[in-house]
Amino acid sequence: MHSRFPRPVAHLELHTADLPSAREFYSELLGWRAELIEAAERSYLALDLGEGPSGGIVECGTDRALWLPYASVPDIVSATERAKELGASILLEPREGPAGWRSVVRAPDGGEVAFWQPKASVPLDAA
Repeated sequence: MHSRFPRPVAHLELHTADLPSAREFYSELLGWRAELIEAAERSYLALDLGEGPSGGIVECGTDRALWLPYASVPDIVSATERAKELGASILLEPREGPAGWRSVVRAPDGGEVAFWQPKASVPLDAA
């Protein structure tokens, strides 16, 4: 089934091995303010990108920094399964966080995209 409506980007997240350097660079270059959020096992920097989607920086063991867009979807399970039907591999199965559900897929061309469903919505498998 083809989506009839474009799915907006809700969040942009930078995955990097050097969080302090990334924070300084984007703050100086673009004026993005960062707020440290302590999560269960690691820290997360929430970014104020101005108008538009929210943002963040995650420090991880990546060899090369990359930006991961989070597309807003009405049903996280259906979106993840549809990506798989289209040839994507699932890097992160749908899982719940404090504000909603997310999953991450890798397209056949190697590009990665995350899906985001806020808590205001109820996924199909939770109904």
